[in-house]
Amino acid sequence: MPVPISEPAAGEPVAVVGLACRLPGAPDPAAFWRLLREGGDAVTAFPADRDGTDATPGGFLDRVDAFDADFFGISPREAAATDPQQRLVLELGWEALEDAAIRPDRLAGSRAGVFVGAIWDDYADLLRRHAAVTRHTMTGSHRGMIANRLSYALGLTGPSLTVDTAQSSGLVAVHLACESLRSGECELALAGGVNLILTARSTDLASARFGGLSPAGRCHTFDARADGFVRGEGGVVLALKPLRAALRDGDPVHCVIAGSAVNNDGATDGLTAPSPAAQRAVLRAAYGRAGVDPADVRYVELHGTGTRVGDPVEAAALGAVLGAGRPADAPLLVGSAKTNVGHLEGAAGAVGLLKAALSVEHGRIPASLHFTRPHPGIPLAELGLRVVGELTDWPRPDRRRVAGVSSFGMGGTNCHLVLTAAPAGAPAPAPAPDATGGPVLWPIGGRGAAGLRA
Repeated sequence: MPVPISEPAAGEPVAVVGLACRLPGAPDPAAFWRLLREGGDAVTAFPADRDGTDATPGGFLDRVDAFDADFFGISPREAAATDPQQRLVLELGWEALEDAAIRPDRLAGSRAGVFVGAIWDDYADLLRRHAAVTRHTMTGSHRGMIANRLSYALGLTGPSLTVDTAQSSGLVAVHLACESLRSGECELALAGGVNLILTARSTDLASARFGGLSPAGRCHTFDARADGFVRGEGGVVLALKPLRAALRDGDPVHCVIAGSAVNNDGATDGLTAPSPAAQRAVLRAAYGRAGVDPADVRYVELHGTGTRVGDPVEAAALGAVLGAGRPADAPLLVGSAKTNVGHLEGAAGAVGLLKAALSVEHGRIPASLHFTRPHPGIPLAELGLRVVGELTDWPRPDRRRVAGVSSFGMGGTNCHLVLTAAPAGAPAPAPAPDATGGPVLWPIGGRGAAGLRA
């Protein structure tokens, strides 16, 4: 059992102690950082092995059907009835704990929580159309079970929530996890988001007819060519602890979540029309709670979908709160991971958070792709903003690294997180082994002989 911790103080920073992801072209955080660093574009054609046909490109994973059910004590029959989103969160939760050097088998009974953003039910649709109902159908297809499945597998007794605030779900899930940690409701949290595109029907019904998809098949964030977003899939899970507890326990610290805020647009010109005032308000609230001067922020990972209406509103809010008063030669740098892997919708905020966390940790900011000329409604220089066009060293190396992450839901639920670098003296995450320097010890394991061979 983990060592009990004293009640955390209100507003206490939260340490990111573990990272895990499965993203297009990037099966783990190290691969994702390489993709970002090299300016990789992981958008491809719709996979031939999925349900239906779709001419719309997107960011897709390989083998979403692959799963070691025996590793998690799940029978083959139950695994077949279980949404791959549940299965992916099981894997990512385990991997985030491994990255944090926390043994999952020692967490049973602990006040650890699970908070997962997710908005789609593609597998439930497939089961309704193609499979017989079994005693595993309800638990396997119910979206609320995505978080509960991980809590059950690890024996965690803290809060267990699947969060749906539309496209801001993943970042809101992390915000809720931080609030739970600060209140003492849980002592460790696994938080993030998951999004899988298992049938072309969800693209047709929910996105194409809504009018949000880019005909060009790319996210042209803040660019004059912005004409919508391209869908993406995958998942991100972070292991979080109060910073005091992480330092006490000698945990590796990737970065620190200094503060966060959530609000809603309220009544606007339409249910999905963004509110400039609400976006300004959520930014001010997040930096106020973090105790961070907006002038100290060097980079913001945008919501940045590449839509004609949304991008100018986001840029204006950032300019008013963070860009104003900056010297012309030191603008606020901005970019979006959606240009690399597509818009992961319910998991998009978690992807943006992962990119920002890795950027803070490594002290470098990757390029935001597909940007050549600013959107006519985004006067970057006037707003004190600059889209990152190439891999860039972190500005002002003499100051602590501070970054922001934004995510907005189509119904107006806005979220912003404030990240800072790990404090001096905090244990650093173990570097990835350099395979070019000679033999590398690569341990592998499984629950049984078959799993080990696989």
